[in-house]
Amino acid sequence: MSEKFEDRLRKTRLDRGLSQTDLAKQAGFQPSAISHFETGTRSPSFDNLRRLADALGVSIDYLLGRQSQSTAAGPVADRLHRNFDKMSSSDQAFIAAMAEELAKKNIGPDEDAGA
Repeated sequence: MSEKFEDRLRKTRLDRGLSQTDLAKQAGFQPSAISHFETGTRSPSFDNLRRLADALGVSIDYLLGRQSQSTAAGPVADRLHRNFDKMSSSDQAFIAAMAEELAKKNIGPDEDAGA
């Protein structure tokens, strides 16, 4: 069974190490709006859903539970993807290695042991 939107939003925000205030700033909301979305007292409009997904770097489908895994999405991922084919193969390898190191840095010790 897929998670409810409010649970997925909260989990993704926490996984990114963001407070409700941090996410609100990045998405252009008042902090209380994030609280309302996470408690399920309000549902975001499509435009607000897009802003949340972009701020969290995930797809709208992921937030809605239509996708089981969070794949890179949003403006930053779009910029990386758009420029990736313009890089040399050695630069692409460097970017891939750097991304792996940054991901490892953000994985907790319990999660790393299972990998």
